[in-house]
Amino acid sequence: FLDWDLEQPDCRHELVDGVPVAMTGARQRHDEVVINTMLLIGPQLRAGPCRLFTADVAVRVPNGNVRRPDVGVHCGSFDDAATYAAAPRLVVEVLSPSTRAFDLARKLEEYKSIDSLDHILLVDPDAPEIILWARTAEQPWTHEIREGLDATIAMPALNISLRLADLYDGLTFRAAPRLILDGA
Repeated sequence: FLDWDLEQPDCRHELVDGVPVAMTGARQRHDEVVINTMLLIGPQLRAGPCRLFTADVAVRVPNGNVRRPDVGVHCGSFDDAATYAAAPRLVVEVLSPSTRAFDLARKLEEYKSIDSLDHILLVDPDAPEIILWARTAEQPWTHEIREGLDATIAMPALNISLRLADLYDGLTFRAAPRLILDGA
């Protein structure tokens, strides 16, 4: 599948239940969060054995599916010819309106089945809110939600820390709708 995908001229694909599914483009807002994520994580990895990867590099799931997270960190050996991350430790999905429910359910469960993963970061591009799923050898998957630009999130297995203000740098947010009672 991955060799076939390299030969496709227009886009990359995920493999879902044996069927190639074309990856669609993203809004600039989504892309800005992806770029900010890479700019923040990259320097924190410089002194260690781990590297960033983009959606051009695949992640193989034990059930046979192939996924392409927006950003990831792998700590396996570097292979110039590899088309997949051999030992992903972090995957980042910036949520999209069209795939949000799928990413928060099925794709999340697929990622949790990858033995090498320590962290799964789900980022809402439309509000300063992230969900971090993490596990250790001693503790199964747990999650925490961080909201607001003043929040930070740590990924100790990779020695990474992110401030949401930096993650959302350059973006503005619409005010949340408020309920108004009649006659008020």
